[in-house]
Amino acid sequence: MSQNASNALWGGRFSESTDAFVQAFTASVEFDKRMADQDIRGSKAHATMLATQGVLTESERDAILGGLDQIASEIAAGTFTWSIAREDVHMNIEARLIELIGETGKKLHTGRSRNDQVATDIRLWLRDTLDAIREELARLQTGLIDLAEREADTVMPGFTHLQAAQPISFGHHMLAWNEMLQRDQERLAQCRARLNECPLGAAALAGTSYPLDRHLSASLLGFSKPTENSLDSVSDRDFAIEFASVASIAMMHLSRFSEELVNWNSTAWQFVDLPDRFCTGSSIMPQKKNPDVPELVRGKSGRVFGHLMSLLTLMKGQPLAYNKDNQEDKEPIFDTADTLRQSLRAFADMVPAISVNRAALKAAAVNGFSTATDLADYLVRKGIPFRDAHEIVGQAVAHGVATQTDLAAMPLPTLQTFSPVIDADVYAVLTVEGSMASRDHFGGTAPNQVRAAITRARARLAAQAAQ
Repeated sequence: MSQNASNALWGGRFSESTDAFVQAFTASVEFDKRMADQDIRGSKAHATMLATQGVLTESERDAILGGLDQIASEIAAGTFTWSIAREDVHMNIEARLIELIGETGKKLHTGRSRNDQVATDIRLWLRDTLDAIREELARLQTGLIDLAEREADTVMPGFTHLQAAQPISFGHHMLAWNEMLQRDQERLAQCRARLNECPLGAAALAGTSYPLDRHLSASLLGFSKPTENSLDSVSDRDFAIEFASVASIAMMHLSRFSEELVNWNSTAWQFVDLPDRFCTGSSIMPQKKNPDVPELVRGKSGRVFGHLMSLLTLMKGQPLAYNKDNQEDKEPIFDTADTLRQSLRAFADMVPAISVNRAALKAAAVNGFSTATDLADYLVRKGIPFRDAHEIVGQAVAHGVATQTDLAAMPLPTLQTFSPVIDADVYAVLTVEGSMASRDHFGGTAPNQVRAAITRARARLAAQAAQ
């Protein structure tokens, strides 16, 4: 019986070599090698734990740790040779370790399987990545909060159904975006907390007969605790699905921002001007300035949504415990993380440099009869039931549409034709500035409330950074 030389780490049971196409088809090293750092960290923890339990001697542990350090240096220097014949990141590193330190390298895998090894690696990788994503998210939040402060007194139309509804502060609008991002921050933190359990020591599916200290392994790798059940440990990918779900929500938020920025930056709206460095031109129309960054982020949201569906579909039919299907979890996770992180970076760089057209924003608020609700509230304060006040204001707006006259520009006698209770003091509530300032309560759009909200938002960010 001949052993498959290319699969010397597992080929003892096989009588023929793996088909060349099958070898390439089943290999994952081309994409999972990006977990090399995490794989080495996991192996170091495992070797350290084995030595404390007497499974390895101290000299064997030290030889393994030294070999792993050399491999890490080779990978960092770009001199490490990756081989498809060795299938994945784990076997490439282990095979190189054996080349470097000989027989002792073969002892590293004692009490461990690639099943718990890959489950540990992907959790470590995703934990590191979540921290980096949250940093980019915080940077975007800081930019939004700074922009909100700069434009706290800037009037713009608030919209429902994409129709001008009521005057609001541009800063208030930016803080609405920040609230979405804050929920993303919290979901990412919760996702991180749930995945921060260590599968190492679950082995293939049932645990191992070696006297492992799984709590020590978990502690060495910065996990909160070891996973509870060995079967679940190697087959669980809930954390990956949860991350894809959280990332999808975050990309949905960025897509909504993008939609507004694309509209606002257009020549039809002219609410904002995006920096040239985040736009491109047209190959045929020299006047064009295309908002490529928000358009592309809006498009990339669909790609992340697709990864979520891919992972759900991947897992839905799998029996316990580990199955080869799970090799297909990494590319969706990697691409989801890359896409979200790059999109956040683009927005974090772009948002602070947005130029706001205050005149265009105010004109849009004035022209859209956005103080109609303020007139209705005024009539209610004069003793008219709200439903009657609503009817009266509707008639006034119809007159304004017919005559192309804003409510604030109508002479007092004209307004009094709709209701005799209207007096000269009505003009204090018909200006867009007066309307905006009147929403002076917690969560309202009055500029002083916006500034108070900015203070709270900055405090939240500072508290998150300190955790």
